[in-house]
Amino acid sequence: MATHGVGGCRVFVGGERPERAKRGLDMNWKIKSSAWLCLIAGWVVIPAMGLAAPPLRSALADQVAASTPMGSGPYRAVMEVDPGLPTHTLYHPADMSGQQPMPIVAWGNGACWNVGNAFRWFLSDIASYGYFILAVGPIAADPLPAGMRTPMAPLPPANLASVAAGALKLPPPATHSGQLIDAINWAQAENERPGSRFFHRLDTRAIAVMGQSCGGVQAIEASADPRVRTSVIWNSGLFPQATRMAGGKELTKADLKALHAPIAYISGDEEDIAFANANDDYARLKQVPALRLYGRGITHGGTYNERNGGAFADIAVAWLNWQLKSDPKSRHLFVGPNCGLCVDPHWVIQSKNNLR
Repeated sequence: MATHGVGGCRVFVGGERPERAKRGLDMNWKIKSSAWLCLIAGWVVIPAMGLAAPPLRSALADQVAASTPMGSGPYRAVMEVDPGLPTHTLYHPADMSGQQPMPIVAWGNGACWNVGNAFRWFLSDIASYGYFILAVGPIAADPLPAGMRTPMAPLPPANLASVAAGALKLPPPATHSGQLIDAINWAQAENERPGSRFFHRLDTRAIAVMGQSCGGVQAIEASADPRVRTSVIWNSGLFPQATRMAGGKELTKADLKALHAPIAYISGDEEDIAFANANDDYARLKQVPALRLYGRGITHGGTYNERNGGAFADIAVAWLNWQLKSDPKSRHLFVGPNCGLCVDPHWVIQSKNNLR
C-alpha cells in the first residue's frame, strides 16, 4: 500500500492555488487534540454505536455573511438559499459570467444534519474552483450546535449482534437520501428553464454525489442514480447489518452492487470511527473503479472546518477535476507509481478495478 501527503497537492495545482502551494498539504496534523476538545465540549457517545465527531467549529466561517465570497480558488464562492429550493443551500462562484458550465455536486451532511452551512469552509472552497454545489438543509444561525450526534459507528471485528441492536435504536434522521436526488433534479431543471440565473450555466452531464458520515451513506444510496458520474464517501461506509440511518430505503452491503461509476472512500486513520466501515465497503467493490485513501492522524472530524477546508478540500477538488473535468494534472495526484498521494507520508492510498 502506498502513501501520499499534502505536498502532492502541488502536482495538480500548478500556479492556480498560490495559498495552498505556500501552505501545502504537508502540515502538522492537530486533529487529534481537536477531537478531544469536541469530547470535552459535550458530544456524546451513542450507546452501542460509538462517537462520530462533527466537523470542527470555525468561528470565522460562522460570522462571515453568506453573501461574502469565500474559497481559495479563482472563482470565490457565495452561499445562499434559493426560493425555488428552500430545503437546500447552494454554493457557487459569486460571478458566474464567462464561466464554463459548472459540474453539479450534491452533498449530504454528517449526522444527516439538516443544516446546509455545517460544512461551509469545505464546500465554499470546492465551489470556488467552478462547481455548483447543493447541500442538504437551509442556512442555520448555529451550524454546529454542541450536543450534535452523528449516527455512524466503526465496523467491529466481533459482537456484531450488539451493534445491530444499537443501530435499531437510532432516531429517524433529520434528512433523507432522496434529497440528494431532489438537488440533482432541481439543478437540471434550472439549467433548462429560461429566466433562471443558472440557465445553461450547469454541466448536467457532470454530476457527483458526496457526503460525510451519515451523509456518506446517503451518497451511497444516491450513487445508484444513472446520472451520477462519480461519488466521494467521506468518513463513512455501510454497516454490516441492514440500516435505514440515511432516511431512505433499508440499505445492506448488497446495495454496493448498484454502484456504477468511479467512487472514492476517504477518511481518517484507525482513530476515525468509520475507518473499518470504509475499508469493508472498498474490499467488497468488484465492478467499479475505486479509490481508498486515508490520512494519518486525522479523525472522524476530518479537516472540513479548517480554513478553506484543509487537506480534504484539496483532495476533493483534485478528484472532481479529474472525474468531471478530465484534468490530467489532477489525475496524477491519485494514480501512477509516483502519484502525489503515493509519495506523501501523511497519506495511505490504494486503488483497484482499473482506476486510471
